[in-house]
Amino acid sequence: MQGRHPAVMRPSDLPRLLAASATFGALDEAARAALAGALVWLGLPGGRALFKAGEPSDALYLLASGSLGVFDAQGALRHLLAAGDSVGAAGLVTGEPRRRTVRALRDSQLLRLDRAAFEALLARHPHALSAVAREAVLRAWQEDRAGGRPGAPRTFALLPCTPTVPARALALQLARALSVHGGCAVIDAEQAAGRDSGWFAMREAQQRFVIYLDTAARPSAWRARCLRQADALLLPAQAAEPARPWPEAAALRPERSGHRPRHLLLLHAGRQPALGAARRWRAVFDGALRHHHVCGAADVARVARLASGHGRGLVLAGGGARGLAHLGMLRALREAGHGFDAVGGTSIGAIIGAGVAAGWDLETMTERYREAFVRGRPLSDWTLPLVALTRGRRAARMLQRTFGALAIEDLPLPFFCVSTSLSGNGMAVHREGPLWLWLRASSAIPGVLPPVLHGREVHVDGALVDNLPVDVMAADGVAHITALDIRADTRLTAGVQEAATPPWWKLLLQRDTARRPGLVSTLVRAGMVNGEAASAGRRARADLLLSPPLEHVGMLAWKDWRRAVEAGYRHARSRLEAQDDDAAAISRRAAR
Repeated sequence: MQGRHPAVMRPSDLPRLLAASATFGALDEAARAALAGALVWLGLPGGRALFKAGEPSDALYLLASGSLGVFDAQGALRHLLAAGDSVGAAGLVTGEPRRRTVRALRDSQLLRLDRAAFEALLARHPHALSAVAREAVLRAWQEDRAGGRPGAPRTFALLPCTPTVPARALALQLARALSVHGGCAVIDAEQAAGRDSGWFAMREAQQRFVIYLDTAARPSAWRARCLRQADALLLPAQAAEPARPWPEAAALRPERSGHRPRHLLLLHAGRQPALGAARRWRAVFDGALRHHHVCGAADVARVARLASGHGRGLVLAGGGARGLAHLGMLRALREAGHGFDAVGGTSIGAIIGAGVAAGWDLETMTERYREAFVRGRPLSDWTLPLVALTRGRRAARMLQRTFGALAIEDLPLPFFCVSTSLSGNGMAVHREGPLWLWLRASSAIPGVLPPVLHGREVHVDGALVDNLPVDVMAADGVAHITALDIRADTRLTAGVQEAATPPWWKLLLQRDTARRPGLVSTLVRAGMVNGEAASAGRRARADLLLSPPLEHVGMLAWKDWRRAVEAGYRHARSRLEAQDDDAAAISRRAAR
């Protein structure tokens, strides 16, 4: 372990820190006092490893301030540890080497208890420390089973690109929005002048969230301090201005900022995002970056929810003509007051989800999709099936007419769609680029619509790998996910037994007596079999799952669109009313 150094003085609030710790809070006063005397105070600069996988388990650590990330063997962030959390206790108990790498995501202060001190305390307080040990092992096991969903950031650095950004007003708006989920403090250079690290640690311990605010938009010791203190970076810019690097561009590079989320906040003067602004500003950055369009107070509240891990996501599945049931489910959700901060989907679920992300009202969506799918008949340009049964031109033109020149990154809400890359990469998640093009790729049913060829890759319907991409939305840190599922009727039955198709004249003679699956039905269902099986696990990850019965609507029966919409509406309304009844019953029981 490198880069650690003990502080000269212990924090005066050590007893309070131990009492609030999930690991040590249950100890009696005598055991906590003995523990306090054995702990060694140390500092760990942001970016440094506390320990690495495979190293001996020689100590446990209690995080006093800052943030630690727990990484798996592939370098993926599995857990985020905040003040009061401990790490390494399970290794002391089992004697096994470190199973994960733990790294400081920002400057952190910790308390170390080495193996010899732990064993001495265990001998003096066997009952209390044995309970701590069992709890540590159980918690480590539960974290592994939970799949490692990273924790949510608690501290934010708001670093404007230029002085023209109203940084203070934006910080205060964000603080008000964050206070819904817990107390939030805004700390600027004037408040922080002359303060030591203990003062910052105390502010973070007292508040659920802290926003470190810089208003000068130029390099300074305070701006560097903001960067060090943050779990996540909020980077506001005036969308209409020419894109330019941030004052500390080098420190914002992925290799320097680590795994901390970077949020680009594009401030617009109008009610709608300016086309092309996101693409211009995103080009300033390397690596993963989330961007948000801010046109008003509602957008600030959405940024606060998404950045703090309280966002609400909507995921829509593919399913051909049955997917028009999404319109009915959306109507019921809006009537019940449900709103969403991010949207994603596959195939027709992606197409309808794009309308939600664009901010269309239900009447507009219904009319546009009825025109596109029912009147437009996008699958009617049949051709010689050298690549597919249709040319795909009508489908492409339909999507171009519906969405125009919109790019995915221009949509008011964060949006993604899923396609399947047949060029060796499997699932492809699209978050930028021409909206119509990637919706066309996401809905390219193999054999029915030709694939989209782009960047030397071949893209087809996303249903082959992920028809209900709840997992993609969850990986974005969205806390509450509503999934609109379209179950695929993948059972095809036949009324004859044969291993080869009879001559055409015999097929004509038997068309009323022998039941055979049609070519299009076979292709559609074959394309959805894998997606249907994989969706079972993804359904379980949704907080609210709506899956209407649609057996009476054919996969390509666009003329039955009203029946699909009505079935979706009835099912969603019934589920939401039952959910409200359950919540009311729980409230009544709690009041007794």
